Amino acid sequence: MPYRRLPNTDQARLRALRAAIEQADKVNNFGDQIVAFKTILDAKSYLTIFEKQLIQYQQTLENQVSANKKYQQIVHNARLYISHFIQVFNLSVIRGDIKKEHKLFYQLDPAIHTVPDLSTESALLHWGKCIIDGENERLRNGGLPIYNPTIAKVKVHYEVFKEYKSTQKLHQNSTTRSWEDLVNLRAKGDDIILDIWNQVEAKFKDERPYSRLIKCQSYGLIYYYRKGEKELTKADDLVETEKALQ
Repeated sequence: MPYRRLPNTDQARLRALRAAIEQADKVNNFGDQIVAFKTILDAKSYLTIFEKQLIQYQQTLENQVSANKKYQQIVHNARLYISHFIQVFNLSVIRGDIKKEHKLFYQLDPAIHTVPDLSTESALLHWGKCIIDGENERLRNGGLPIYNPTIAKVKVHYEVFKEYKSTQKLHQNSTTRSWEDLVNLRAKGDDIILDIWNQVEAKFKDERPYSRLIKCQSYGLIYYYRKGEKELTKADDLVETEKALQ
């Protein structure tokens, strides 16, 4: 007899529960029930809740993925404008248009004329603020504004980046909560499926091997053959019957 194994995917769980419920609903006489009435009620109630939670998780995940595509473009724009501003600023310092000590307003090293590492979002948050604050401070000290890009343009993309970063975090938190709720529901569902399967196998334990396999499978039980194990057929039941008659 092959061995059974509980479902390991959500769709497999749904199939197992639906199969058991469908078979149980076909039974008209109370005394002919294979699975206890209360167990089937629990399965139906759980199935409704689980399907709803699964849809909710899929929706929150899709929302996060969709928002992330837009967010990545916003991050790209913010990085582009901050980097471009620093490059233009450094060139102005090299040409002597801006005093190199004014780089301290931006927390930039006066002796270094390269763009800081902007590969991470935390670096973008840090340097974006430094550049905006630094430019405003330099202008307050009588400096001329930098154009192409202006600090106003940089600030627009920086603020949009900050706003969407917070929104993206909300999407991630929502998806995480929905996932955790789904994981908790899976454990309960597996308990219900295990209870159903135990009841079904107990009811059909005296059947011939192939007949027992088919009847159990009709209630959603999932069986796997071991490597090299011969698959059961109707002929195996005939052999069992002949042995019993001898």
